[in-house]
Amino acid sequence: MKTIKLLIIAIVISLNAVFAQENAESTSSFPILKGPYLGQTPPGLTPKLFASGLVSIEGRYEFGISFSPELDEIYFSAKEVDQKTAIYYSKLKDNKWTPIKRANFTKGEKDTEMKPFVSLSENKIYFTAYNAASRNTKLWYVTRNKDSWSNAKKLESPVNGDRVFYLNQGKSGDFYYTNIAKRKMFYTTNFSEVKALNIEFGTQGFISPSQDYLVVNARKKKGNPRRDNDIYVCFKEKDGTWSKPIDLGKEVNSNFSEAVPSITPDGKYLFFSRYNEKKRISNFYWVSTEVIHKLKKAYFNK
Repeated sequence: MKTIKLLIIAIVISLNAVFAQENAESTSSFPILKGPYLGQTPPGLTPKLFASGLVSIEGRYEFGISFSPELDEIYFSAKEVDQKTAIYYSKLKDNKWTPIKRANFTKGEKDTEMKPFVSLSENKIYFTAYNAASRNTKLWYVTRNKDSWSNAKKLESPVNGDRVFYLNQGKSGDFYYTNIAKRKMFYTTNFSEVKALNIEFGTQGFISPSQDYLVVNARKKKGNPRRDNDIYVCFKEKDGTWSKPIDLGKEVNSNFSEAVPSITPDGKYLFFSRYNEKKRISNFYWVSTEVIHKLKKAYFNK
C-alpha cells in the first residue's frame, strides 16, 4: 500500500512538472507586447491585418472583437476548422499583454460562445452563446472581477425572446443588437423595452461610442455579380433618424467579403473581418475611423 501511495505521489509530481513546463513554454513563446491594441502599430486610411500570427491566425476564422474602455483587455471570437467557436482574451498586466487564452465563460453549459462585447458603462462582458444542436442563440453576460469573471448568466430580458446576437453599446447606455430571425436590428435602453432600429438595411451593426453613426454589414445589391458582404455606415440625422446606408467604398471594402464591424471605445479605429484566406476564412483587419469621418463631412456638406 505504501509503495502504491509513493507511486501515485511520484506520478502527480511528474504531471505537475510537465504542466508547469508546458505553461512556461507557452508563456515564453508569447512575445512581449506593450501599449494599447496588443502593441500593434496603428493603421491609417488603408486597412491592415491585425496581430498576424497572434490574433489573426492563418487557417482559423476570427470575427467579433471588443476592447475594454481602458484599452487594457481584448476579447474576440475564433473558430478552428471543424471546431466550435470560442472566445479568447488577453489583458495588459504590468505593462505587458498576457498570453492569449480561451475564456470558456459558460464552463461547458453552451458549446459555442462568440461575439463578446465589453460594456462601456457596466463591469460586464456580454456575448452570444448556444448549443450547436439547436443554434438557439441567446445573449449572456459575465461580471468582470480583477482577475476572473463571475458565473455566466443568460440575459433575462425581452431581448432574448428570439434568436439574437452581437450586442454592443454606446456611451449613453443604449444597447444595439441583431435579431437573426427577423434579420433586423433593434435597440434597448434598459433591456425592458425593445425598439426596432429604423435603418434601410444591414445587420451585425455596431454603434459608435458617441452614437452619431452605425456601421453594418450587408450583401451587395441585386444585379451585382458578387453577392458577398460589404460594410456600410448610417449617420444619425438632427431629427434622430438614420441616413440611408452608405458604402464605405474601396478604402474598406475589397473583392472579398467584409463583415462583423466594430468601433473601438476611443472611437479611433474600425475593426472588421475580411474573408480573404483560401476557403473564405476570415481574419481581423483594422483601419482609422477617419475613413468614416471623411464620408460624414461629405454627407452633411452636400
